[in-house]
Amino acid sequence: MESYKFLLDLAIILLSTKLLGLLFQKFKLPQVIGALLAGILIGPAVFGIVQKSELITALSEIGVILLMFLAGVETDIQEFKKAGTASFVIALMGVFIPLAGGFACLYFFNKPGLLGVKGSTTVMLENVFMGVILTATSVSITVQTLKELGKLNSAAGTAIMGAAIIDDILGIIILTIVTSMADSSVKLTTVLLKIVLFFVFVVAVGGVYYFAFKKWTEKSEENKRRFVVISIAFCLFMAFASEHFFGVADITGAFFAGLIISSIEKSHYVEKRCDTISYGLLSPIFFTSIGLTMTLPKMSSTLIFFTIAIITVAVITKYIGCMLGAKLFGYSHVESKQIGIGMISRGEVALIVAQKGAAVGLVAANLMGPIILMVVVTTVISPILLNMVFKEKKEVVVA
Repeated sequence: MESYKFLLDLAIILLSTKLLGLLFQKFKLPQVIGALLAGILIGPAVFGIVQKSELITALSEIGVILLMFLAGVETDIQEFKKAGTASFVIALMGVFIPLAGGFACLYFFNKPGLLGVKGSTTVMLENVFMGVILTATSVSITVQTLKELGKLNSAAGTAIMGAAIIDDILGIIILTIVTSMADSSVKLTTVLLKIVLFFVFVVAVGGVYYFAFKKWTEKSEENKRRFVVISIAFCLFMAFASEHFFGVADITGAFFAGLIISSIEKSHYVEKRCDTISYGLLSPIFFTSIGLTMTLPKMSSTLIFFTIAIITVAVITKYIGCMLGAKLFGYSHVESKQIGIGMISRGEVALIVAQKGAAVGLVAANLMGPIILMVVVTTVISPILLNMVFKEKKEVVVA
């Protein structure tokens, strides 16, 4: 009978996310907050009803891939192109200011014996790597929030999407530079070559798929389910190829797959059908899975103070960096705030970076607790703050 427990787990996940989502909706807050908190409540941190399993992990991965694919399908490609340079600067400042902030934070606390770290060379690299963790941005939570608010194609939404993609590339480069100092098998030149080849791959494969799919769909006057099947297959292939062959995040490949399809006439049909799958099953599992990873570690008073400090630094540095980058390119004060807040969430990306650091000895075991709490807090507050700042925009317009 134990082999069927996954059915009960999925039922609990879907019901809890929907109930808490509706509760938060009554308070005029994004439903995604309820889904995140549902994971914390039913997970090991509170009641321990559901444990993260291989099945939940796999379904949550497909969930975030499909979510980013839909974000690509819904993106106005012309607006996306216009935001290109601005997005690059926003990402650049949103990477280097948190990098400096994370380094300074751990440098202050990482005095001999304070956090139990030994070895001068390792200490310096650990300080730098804490900054690397803070450079991460998980845009999946922001995407869902913007979709709920109907602002995915707003000026701020488009800039956030562009900056998040560039942020991912910059993050990979910085991660490689730092880890190569601790692991001689990591080669920066190889990583940079793979990133260049990734974009060549997107243009080549995407171009072929675009013209073939467009010609095929134009022959049919009806919307057909086969279009959806082929589109999802293309999304999953691009996600696999980007991660497996080029070391670029699978969600980046999925986003570009959606972006390629966005200009095709049948894209609205594909979006509608895929959204049903995402909303009804996969997205709730993904958002819940973030909460399921949270545990409450035993921490000393020093670690508690460090946790408060790193959360504060994570929020402020990403917000200020991205907001200033937006202001440099003429975005309004409110739009700049929206962009800054939209980039705050660290989500699963920061956890992956931290795990890579731990594998090469750059993240001490006792620092994983504060990092996990930082990820959870930034992930939960991001949609709350986004909701507030977009309401602020509405008030300005009415006045």
